[in-house]
Amino acid sequence: MERARRGARTGPRNHCQRFNYICLKITLIVYSTFFWLIGTFILCIGIYAEVERQKYKTLQGAFLAPAIILILLGILMFVVSFIGVLASLRDNLCLLKVFLYTLAIVLILELLGGVVALIFRHQTLDFINQNIRKGIIHYYDDLDFKNIMDFVQEEFKCCGAEDFTDWSLNMYHSCEGRAAGPLACGVPYSCCRRNKTDVANTMCGYKTLNEQRFTVVQIIYVGGCTDAVLNWFLGHYAAMAAILFGIIAPQDEGRSSTSLKMMVFVEPPQAL
Repeated sequence: MERARRGARTGPRNHCQRFNYICLKITLIVYSTFFWLIGTFILCIGIYAEVERQKYKTLQGAFLAPAIILILLGILMFVVSFIGVLASLRDNLCLLKVFLYTLAIVLILELLGGVVALIFRHQTLDFINQNIRKGIIHYYDDLDFKNIMDFVQEEFKCCGAEDFTDWSLNMYHSCEGRAAGPLACGVPYSCCRRNKTDVANTMCGYKTLNEQRFTVVQIIYVGGCTDAVLNWFLGHYAAMAAILFGIIAPQDEGRSSTSLKMMVFVEPPQAL
């Protein structure tokens, strides 16, 4: 009789605990599976891009090879998310701890990276400009960088890293090149001011590097891409804040759910 009364008192509490456990488990499974699929997709894109890059024997280097960054990011997301899926399905305390601590470390590194970049913003901009200039030197040797640079210059209406004169670093565009060709003293056509409906004129930047800014401002974009992209971010701070929240919030949600499950629901409540 006493056992029956105890069961009657603990029954509703047990059912509520089990319901919360199931909700947390489903949340973690959905969260982990979603990022597992995204990681797999990014990894596949990175592998495909790297295979294509190797066909053209393009420049080696992490900054100038986005495919490598995609592969590393895809592997990280795939492994961590797979651990989360497996830990949620198996209710494995060890895997749950690995998943929790990994998410916490990634979140901390992201926040530290943002703070450091903000504090040392001038050094960060100099670092970005230096790497863009390295890419400009090998512009025609690296198809990945060429496509990215052309896209940025067209979309953000800019030219070069700090300004259009950065293109003088490229041997084909330099005014002092030994083998002066049709591109000498010019900039790529992606720097040119034109309507999207116009037919691309690859020689529209001809003989602009040896001119003053005010004389070519109506022909090409003279401002640098680093400042153009930064100004775009500042002008769309609301959208950037939403994107940043969208990146951080799921990680924090996954970390919180994992922590709750570890503390309260590591073992599923048993029905009496």
